[in-house]
Amino acid sequence: MRARIDEIVFDCADPAALVRFWANLVGGEPHDRSPDWSYIDVPDFTRLAFQRVPEGKTAKNRLHIDLLADDIEKFSAEAVRLGAKLSGGIVTQDVGSFQVLLDPEDNEFCFVSGS
Repeated sequence: MRARIDEIVFDCADPAALVRFWANLVGGEPHDRSPDWSYIDVPDFTRLAFQRVPEGKTAKNRLHIDLLADDIEKFSAEAVRLGAKLSGGIVTQDVGSFQVLLDPEDNEFCFVSGS
């Protein structure tokens, strides 16, 4: 038996705002099912959903999304314009480069190139 990933869900304070940030980043049309639940069906991927929770974020994410970017600096600048924050600089290793960012609710994600 194998399960299929149905969606990836972010806990957050403002689903409607966060879904629009992510839709601008990865594509797809934002949908607000209720004030507590929003989602986007990301092209060529699975659904990203955003659910309101009462508590704030208190620690580093145990899971984050890596987004493939052919120009990390350009993609990072656009993400910052949309409301993200940089977390350190671009890191380059033998297998490629990455930039850690924080979305408007401080969820970590990375732009990556190479592999």
